[in-house]
Amino acid sequence: MKRILVVTAFLVTLVIPAICPAASARQGGYMSAFLGVNVNSDTDVASTDFIANRDFSDRVAFDPSLNIGATAGYDFGMVRLEGELSFKHAGIRSVTSQIDGFQFHNVNGSIGASTLLLNGFYDLHNDSRFTPYLGGGIGFASLYLSDTTGIDTRGVASRVTLYGAENDTVFAWQVGTGVAIALNHQCSLDLGYRYFMTGKGNFDSDLGIATSMRFVGHNVAAGIRLNF
Repeated sequence: MKRILVVTAFLVTLVIPAICPAASARQGGYMSAFLGVNVNSDTDVASTDFIANRDFSDRVAFDPSLNIGATAGYDFGMVRLEGELSFKHAGIRSVTSQIDGFQFHNVNGSIGASTLLLNGFYDLHNDSRFTPYLGGGIGFASLYLSDTTGIDTRGVASRVTLYGAENDTVFAWQVGTGVAIALNHQCSLDLGYRYFMTGKGNFDSDLGIATSMRFVGHNVAAGIRLNF
């Protein structure tokens, strides 16, 4: 996925400037869409199996996955304010018990985050077509945790349910930086990085398992911004 993102961004920078000469972006309303990679940080997970009457504490690692979204906002010149809708996803790669250090085999599960954020960015304008920026945002994220299973080889090997499917809506925030590359008066290529974090989601599944965890990700994306 990282290779696809790099190739796509490279082709965009070659093709669009060939169609129309570059010029600095103008003030006013704008919309953008972006596509990139989400790399989740390892996180601590607490869970309770009410049927077995046992508490668990795990360390969970994730695979890189998709980060996609769109924004709409207003450029005031030095400052931009925007609303952002995005979806981030992370497949669970491994689950390791913090009680005895056991790592479950062939783990199957994932967590996703649908976000609504209000962002503010400060643009560092200069005489070139490149405009660095920095800022962040706050809002909410709807987290969805899938049924997560793994093979327990302590004793007779068997596939066990680690976490049950459920969703929760929590506070979310992000900080980030990037650069906008003006392609013409209305169009810019946006290359950005965001550090994204949510509050702790509490997932009480129908399987009698209660789980809590955060969604923490490093997001790199390429997007196109269109000024009105």
